[in-house]
Amino acid sequence: MPYGSRLAAMMTRRIGRECVYTPSARLALYLALRRWCRPGARVLMSPVNDDVILFVVLAAGLRPVQAPVSQWDGNIDPAAVPESTWRNVDAVLTTNLYGMPDRVVELRRRCEELGIPLFEDAAHAIGSHVDGQPIGTFGTAAAFSLSKHVAAMAGGFLAVEDARTRRELELLRDDLLTPRRLRDDLATTLRPLARSAVRTLHLVRPVWRTMQRLNLLERDDFRMALHAPRLAGSARQAPSLTAYEPWVRVDLHGFRSRHGALVRGQLELRMSLLDGDLARRRAGVSVLSGTTWATPALRDRAGDAPPSLFRVPLLVHNRDALLERLVNHGVVAGYVYDPPLDDYAGAEFVEPSPDPTAARWFASHTLPADPLLARRIAGALTKERATPAHPPLPATPVLDATTTPPTPLGQ
Repeated sequence: MPYGSRLAAMMTRRIGRECVYTPSARLALYLALRRWCRPGARVLMSPVNDDVILFVVLAAGLRPVQAPVSQWDGNIDPAAVPESTWRNVDAVLTTNLYGMPDRVVELRRRCEELGIPLFEDAAHAIGSHVDGQPIGTFGTAAAFSLSKHVAAMAGGFLAVEDARTRRELELLRDDLLTPRRLRDDLATTLRPLARSAVRTLHLVRPVWRTMQRLNLLERDDFRMALHAPRLAGSARQAPSLTAYEPWVRVDLHGFRSRHGALVRGQLELRMSLLDGDLARRRAGVSVLSGTTWATPALRDRAGDAPPSLFRVPLLVHNRDALLERLVNHGVVAGYVYDPPLDDYAGAEFVEPSPDPTAARWFASHTLPADPLLARRIAGALTKERATPAHPPLPATPVLDATTTPPTPLGQ
């Protein structure tokens, strides 16, 4: 019986596609990139993205091409991508940032015209839909994360179109897994319970401050340290997951560790609670979308059912200072992707966006709010007298370039 087959079957029933279980979404994405892209291929992606994803693309031996984005959600704006860029990319990677759906209908159309694969990074979007169709079923393959939902902090899936491809990817995955260790399984099982206890006992602020003082955090800022000379040296070994492991493993050291029955059993239990988690998220999104800080892409949906977002992008002035002050209210926001990847990594490692303006504005003003803490965050921002930010560029908040604005978010 293939490794993780019960978890994979649960995900297959949810989205209707063949699924491969992986210890993490980042490993799932690496599998997809290696399976469908030759070394040196150029991958179009949003610069408002986790730096880990950049390093996964580099580890696969590929060239990240940064796309212009929407100032309303940070996802790729297909209409703003120059035709010269479209003619010279070999694949497209979506983000579905915070669960806000990419313009997958237009992206799929362009990829089909060009004969190139569309990869969906659905790590934030396990509950997102477009026109009633689940995110993760539009492209060639899609990477999902359980780390981001039901407080699992481990586990992922790669969704593909057919059983034959699934079996091929299972073999490739097995070659990349590192051996299981009981100590690691125990840590993976206990970590979500410890985090839940910290929140329940209202210890978020003292625990976070202590970790800061003791230098226990892997990131000194929103981005990890680039270590450019070492990174350049790793390129000589690409494609190689091992060569890039110091970057790819940040925040999730067991990203390629084979999970034992203890971890998989816990993940099966947590996955059975996913629908309840998504319902609570919808309720929190409803609260936050009615605030003055919500992006118009959410506020203009008055009367529609709220989507199940992983985080709600609030647009605020003095974002960095607010994030620091939110810790005093027991909220550690996280998932801030600033600066954009082309500013962070530079032209040596990525092809910069032809128009970085929207990405820079969105990345520097977005406060990702956990919808499960919606009322606490809204109350804290009110007490802190947070000022809403409005983008300087004229734009219409649309979610799919093929539709008339405003387009409802996926649900």
